[in-house]
Amino acid sequence: MQCELCGALIQGPPKTIQIEGAELCVCVRCAKHGTEVQQTRRKGAPQQKSGVAVPQARRKPRDVFDLMEGEIVDDYADRIRVAREGKEWSTLDLAQAIKEREILVKKIEKGDLIPEDDVRRKLEKALNIRLIDSAEDSASAGGPGRVTMTVGDVISFKKSRK
Repeated sequence: MQCELCGALIQGPPKTIQIEGAELCVCVRCAKHGTEVQQTRRKGAPQQKSGVAVPQARRKPRDVFDLMEGEIVDDYADRIRVAREGKEWSTLDLAQAIKEREILVKKIEKGDLIPEDDVRRKLEKALNIRLIDSAEDSASAGGPGRVTMTVGDVISFKKSRK
């Protein structure tokens, strides 16, 4: 089990604390950042309910970083507008194609609003464009013969100068 505050693996029993009204399962080190919530029922004790027993589905904790595909490109608004104009669509046509409101499409094209993942996917599919800057894209963007410096290069460079 992972600590919901720092992300480290919890060794031993997790602590349930409350921070700003949210209850979190945390490791012993992070327990000091909130107030500990007393457990009303022991793990081994059966629940006393009348009626039909419903098995509780245990949900896997969501890790936000697992859901991230990459970062949206800086020029997303221009890419969307150019692709839409290339298909000779109005903003209304695009909005109808992706089943969203026209005002949403206009705000995204102006750069006032960054599209959420579901809208971004619809736009990519309808316009046949790519709006996510993934690791593979940035690696290939460098092109052959282009050298990029890493932290390791800087360290070895400083050591060689001494």
